[in-house]
Amino acid sequence: MPSILRIRWAIAPKTAPRPHLNCNRCGGLKAYRCSGKFRVNANGKRIDAWLIYRCIDCDNSWNFGILERCSRRDIEPAILQALESNDPVLARRHAFDVAALRSRIGRVEEFPEAAVHKQVLGDRPENISTLELQLGLEMPTALRLDRLLASELGVPRSRLQVWEEKRLLVVGPDGAKALRRPARAETAIRIHLSGEPDRDGIIAAAGG
Repeated sequence: MPSILRIRWAIAPKTAPRPHLNCNRCGGLKAYRCSGKFRVNANGKRIDAWLIYRCIDCDNSWNFGILERCSRRDIEPAILQALESNDPVLARRHAFDVAALRSRIGRVEEFPEAAVHKQVLGDRPENISTLELQLGLEMPTALRLDRLLASELGVPRSRLQVWEEKRLLVVGPDGAKALRRPARAETAIRIHLSGEPDRDGIIAAAGG
């Protein structure tokens, strides 16, 4: 029986996507960054709310609509309080909603950098022969799975490809093409290391 070490990787993207807009100050297409601030406007019983973006060069503002003409009674009090207090968790959630951004703006720049928190699940077995990595994503990421694994395990991507060809590396449920796609939440990766001379170093890098 293989001795399996199970580790969960919690992945948090570092930089929010940036929409590219025509800046009327700069006079051309510019990237806009999220300011982390909301603008809330109350017109009677109707609420409008926006997440404010700023041009990276001149600080010109653009408002990304969050609520439009919503009845106050239809908004959870905690959400309204979070908008009015510029809650950073809520701002981050909207800032990383790349699908919503793309529905408004044609070009959105994504960034692959991410922080990875590693946690061993269960007991650490003796004589580990197999790693099982479970991915958890705070937000969607543009980081390709092969780049993530290569960076965090300290191995070249070409070695990952060899492992995959020899069925020493198995990704579920997406299979072989998953390595060349962005990392996805709840992906399970199994790597058989029994014949690898640097097994202990790879296990340590994985978080074991």
